[in-house]
Amino acid sequence: MARRTTADDGVDLAPYIDHSLLSPIATSEQVAQWCAECDRYGFASVCIAPCHVGQAVELLHNSKVNVCTVIGFPTGATTEATKLYEAQEAAERGATELDVVINLGWLKSGKTEAVHRELATICEETGLLVKAILETAVLTPAEIALGAEICMDAGASFLKTSTGWQGGATVEVVRQLWELTQGRVGIKASGGIGTAAQAVALVQAGATRLGTSRGPDLIRQQQEEPTAAEE
Repeated sequence: MARRTTADDGVDLAPYIDHSLLSPIATSEQVAQWCAECDRYGFASVCIAPCHVGQAVELLHNSKVNVCTVIGFPTGATTEATKLYEAQEAAERGATELDVVINLGWLKSGKTEAVHRELATICEETGLLVKAILETAVLTPAEIALGAEICMDAGASFLKTSTGWQGGATVEVVRQLWELTQGRVGIKASGGIGTAAQAVALVQAGATRLGTSRGPDLIRQQQEEPTAAEE
C-alpha cells in the first residue's frame, strides 16, 4: 500500500485540519463547498459561524467530519448569559465542537473566577468538546500561562491560539502551550497558516489541530512534493 512521505517528516495534515469559514459574508454556497471539501479530504471538522450550523449538520450527517462553531466570536466580550445561550443553541442544532473566545478583558483585569465560571458553565451545560480561544497575540506570556491553567481547570478539551482577527499562531506560542499543558489537553493553532511547511512546523511544535481556511491548498502542496516508500 502506498504511503505519502514528504520532506515534512511524513506528517499527514488532513486529520489535523479544522476547515474554517468564519467570514461575516460567507454564503450558503460556500458552506456547502467547505463541507464537501471536509468530506473529500478527511478533515477533522468544518468550523463555521453559528447561523450555518444547521446546514452543516444536514450536509455532513453521514460523514465522520465534526461540525464546529464559534462562541463569543471574535471578541469574547459578550455576556456570560449570551455565550451560554449561543453555546446551548449550537448544541441543540447539532454542533459537536465549540470554539469559545474567553473574556480577555477579565483575564487582563485579574477576574480569574469569572473567566473560569463562564467557560466551566459552557462545558458542563453543553457536554461538548470545547476549545478555549486565548487570543495569544494580545496576551503576555504570563497571561497566556494563567489563561491556559484557568481553561484547563474549567474543562476545556483544547487551547486555541487565536481567532485570526488579532494575529495568528506562531511556533513559539504553540511550544509554550505544549510546555504548559504536557499533553493534558489538545492545542489548536489557528490564524495565518498559509503553507504546508508552516502547518507541519506547528504540528511538530505540539499542535494537535490546525484552524485554517486553506486546508485544500495545504493538502495540494503536500501532494505536489515527491512521494516514495511502500508499506
